[in-house]
Amino acid sequence: MKKILVFTVIGIIIGIVFYQWSFNHSNVSVFVKNSNVVTENNVTTNSVSESAESAYQDRRSDVQVNGTGTVTKLLKDDNKGSRHQKFILRLGSGQTILIAHNIDLAPRLNSISQGDRVEFYGEYEWNKRGGVVHWTHKDPNGYHIGGWLKHQGRTYQ
Repeated sequence: MKKILVFTVIGIIIGIVFYQWSFNHSNVSVFVKNSNVVTENNVTTNSVSESAESAYQDRRSDVQVNGTGTVTKLLKDDNKGSRHQKFILRLGSGQTILIAHNIDLAPRLNSISQGDRVEFYGEYEWNKRGGVVHWTHKDPNGYHIGGWLKHQGRTYQ
């Protein structure tokens, strides 16, 4: 009798944990897949986004942003942990922003040069220098909103 009770309790606990896990993960997937909008640049994205300029002014982080800028500086790749291609864009407002593009998960922008125009969609992190945009790629696990970079007619994600 005690064994049946123990197995029943264990079964209930496993059921609750599995339900909560699947509920949390299914909400993320539904949000990512079903919430397409058109941003200010008329590019369809997977989430409501704002401009990097407004995120900077409001000192916001962990928000999806989109925009276009001109490459002002190409930086060395960050090879610690996940590798990131890094460069700085100057936006129309004059603000500069660092792009950190994960090249372990997305293709490198090989032909990028100073003066090129690059469109971006990714997650913004505020800092006093203008901020950083990362998650400019698809999430292989499907939990995070996918981002992208567009350069010379090609999309990198």
